[in-house]
Amino acid sequence: MPQRASSLAAVGARHRPQQDAVYCRYCIFTMAVTATTLSAATDPAMPCCRCRHQNRATGMGHNWLRSSARLYRIMSTALSDYLTTRELAELLRIKERKVYDLVASGTVPCTRATGKLLFARAAIEAWLESSQTGPTGAPSAQHLPEVFLGSHDPLLEWALKESDCAIASNFGGSLDGLERFANAKGIASALHLFEPGDDQWNVGAISSQFTGQAVVLIEFCWRERGLILQPDQSHSITCVADLADRRVVARQPETGSQRLLKQLLDQAGIDIKRLQFTMAAHSETEAASAVLEGLADAALGLRALAERYRLAFVPLMRERFDLLIDRRAWFEPPLQTFLHFCASPAFADKAASLPGYEVQGFGKVHFNG
Repeated sequence: MPQRASSLAAVGARHRPQQDAVYCRYCIFTMAVTATTLSAATDPAMPCCRCRHQNRATGMGHNWLRSSARLYRIMSTALSDYLTTRELAELLRIKERKVYDLVASGTVPCTRATGKLLFARAAIEAWLESSQTGPTGAPSAQHLPEVFLGSHDPLLEWALKESDCAIASNFGGSLDGLERFANAKGIASALHLFEPGDDQWNVGAISSQFTGQAVVLIEFCWRERGLILQPDQSHSITCVADLADRRVVARQPETGSQRLLKQLLDQAGIDIKRLQFTMAAHSETEAASAVLEGLADAALGLRALAERYRLAFVPLMRERFDLLIDRRAWFEPPLQTFLHFCASPAFADKAASLPGYEVQGFGKVHFNG
C-alpha cells in the first residue's frame, strides 16, 4: 500500500494524496489550491485512484472544471516564489516555533494570505544578505572588470598585448592599484613595494590588507632599478644623495617608484624637498623619455629603458615585481590565456632581450590569502 503523504489543509480538501498515484484534474487542482506539491502525471484514460472520477479519452473529465489544468500551472508557478513556514524553518535550520517568533518580532519579512504565513523567496534572500557580517570578500569573478591595475612595467604591458588575452590595463601605480583592486575594479594588480625593515617586497602590504581574502600574490619578474641620467651627468651623479638640487622626474604619489625614491633619500639623509621635480611621469617609459628629451637630469627607472634610449645608468637595487590576482578570476579564460603565454618561449625570449630582467621565478606564490 503506497505511503500516505501529510494531511492537506482543511480548505477545500477532499482527498489525501498518495505517492506514486495518478489523480484526475479535479483532484490535482484541489491539492494545488491547498499548496500541496504533486509530481505525479495524469493519464486521461485512467480513473482517479482516490475519487474514481473518470478522465475520458478526450481529457475532459469534470467538464465544469475544464480550465483546472491551466489554473494548476498558474498556481504552481506562483507558489514556487514563496516559502511556507516549514520550508523557511528547514532553510534556516530552526524549529517552526522560532519562525513564528521571528514573524511576531518583525524580524523576518512575510505575507499573510487566507490566514497563512507565506515568505517571498526574493525577500528572504535579500534579508539573509543584509544580515551578513564580517568581511564580504571580493565579488565573484564574473562581476570583476577584466582589467590589470597597479604599477606599469614594459614586459607586462607587452605580454598583455601579445598574449591576446583581451585584458585591459589601468596602470596608476602600486598603491593606486591596491586601492582599486580592493574596491573590485579589476582582476589583478601589479606592484613593487619595498619594505626596508625586512628588506622584502610586497608581502607586508598585501598581508596587512588582504589576509583571509580569495587572492594570491605571484612573482612576475625581477628587474634592475637605478638612476637614469643624461649621458653628460654620469660622472656628477653617482648615487641618490647627488640628486639634491637636480632636476628629477617625479612619479605619482601612489606609485611604488615615488615611494621607493623617498625611502632611498631618507636612508641617504636627503630631504626630498631638495630635489627639483619637473614633470610627473605616468609610466616607466615616460620617465625615461623625459630624461632623453632633456626635461630632467635624472629619473629613478629601469636599466632596460636606460639602454633602450642609450642613456647613462647608475644601478641601485634589484626589485621584485609581483602580481596580486583574484583567485577565482585565475581560472577564467582571460587570465588563463595570459598565464599560459607567460610560460611560453616567446615570453622568455622577450624577457631575455630586456637588460636587468629575470623571469625564472615567474608564478612563484609569495602570499595566499
